[in-house]
Amino acid sequence: MFVAGLWGFAEATLFFLVPDIWLTAIAVRRGLRPALLACLAALAGALLGGLAMYGWGVANPEAARATLDWVPAIDPAMIAEVRSALGEDGMTATFLGPLYGVPYKIYAVEAAGAGIGLALFLAVSLPARLLRFVLLSLGAWAISAVLARHAGQRLRIGLLAGAWAAFYAAYFAIMGI
Repeated sequence: MFVAGLWGFAEATLFFLVPDIWLTAIAVRRGLRPALLACLAALAGALLGGLAMYGWGVANPEAARATLDWVPAIDPAMIAEVRSALGEDGMTATFLGPLYGVPYKIYAVEAAGAGIGLALFLAVSLPARLLRFVLLSLGAWAISAVLARHAGQRLRIGLLAGAWAAFYAAYFAIMGI
């Protein structure tokens, strides 16, 4: 649980690998119930990280943006796109953006500047973060359960690691890293 919470916090701030990696590994290795509990820990960490980034966006948005620009796969254009999406679509952008590979941390930094209060930001963050964590954990668990008839746990973990490696290779290629 500690790792899931820490990873959720780290990814919501400046780390660039999603906690879903850990959550899906738990689903494959330990089962659905431990994975779902880890999803709650990752959610708590992500909300704390979102709170920290929101606060930084209030206190010093330019420094926060400059620091985000150092995170792999984030650039000034993406930050500006998030700012624009928040201005046009409000909290809908915060809910949908991370599902399309746009880091949550940018929404957290830009939310206050778009006139989105902290309570609303956190209220929308809760289902937005939890939905992806749970769906990926559930998917990994279900696929692993099907494969368990034909493959041992080591092979299933290897396949999961390969899937995440392929995902990030494609993501970073698309993002020009």
